[in-house]
Amino acid sequence: MSRVRPTWRLERRLAQNGAPVIFGFDEVGRGALAGPVMVGCAAILSDRLEKRGPRIPDHLADSKMLTEKERERLFGPLGDFVDAWAVGAASNAEIDEAGITHALGLAALRALAACENKLCCRPCEAEPGLAVADLHGAAGILDGPHDYITPAASTMDAPDVPLLPAITTQVKADASCAIVAAASDLAKVTRDRLMERLALQDAYRAYGWESNKGYGTAAHRAAIAAHGPSDLHRLTWHLV
Repeated sequence: MSRVRPTWRLERRLAQNGAPVIFGFDEVGRGALAGPVMVGCAAILSDRLEKRGPRIPDHLADSKMLTEKERERLFGPLGDFVDAWAVGAASNAEIDEAGITHALGLAALRALAACENKLCCRPCEAEPGLAVADLHGAAGILDGPHDYITPAASTMDAPDVPLLPAITTQVKADASCAIVAAASDLAKVTRDRLMERLALQDAYRAYGWESNKGYGTAAHRAAIAAHGPSDLHRLTWHLV
């Protein structure tokens, strides 16, 4: 299957409309039975998007279209490609308590807060940090048809975010928008690495998270049936 090559088309349009920064968001772990849901946030400054924009890394694509080795090879270069990035998480307990949609919003806001703080605290004299005022008018591109970020920002458990961007939703933005594809890959590798580390602990060794990453494979469901759920399983989900 041929891969769609992401471009800067939507990012440039938002920049031309006055957004000083464009944030890309994508989630990973929504359908898993165990572990957190995570949302990646990556930022590109609009002044870098003049003309063609920075060169998009070879093989950058929606993380679901890449092999594990391809994602790992991209992880380091993507950190240098974007101006800032972060991955936010919402725990299985938060998913059970508030539901997956609100948990996604919390994870996205946590990633956004960390990403904006990085933009405002860059230590390099050649690239001084921005002031929060410099973020006014920022835009965000969220993969998918529904904005789960804006509603979560007005809730009691929302983190303190310096500035909430205006969110544009786009189906398959992780395939077509370079900044969202970057967020997708960064989030996927971050979560996969976490689940692989957890799989080494005695309490979770039976569930095979090093291979299934917490998703509902037949072997994972069989392990839950045999051993019961762990403290990292989503108990409100159909586990077996």
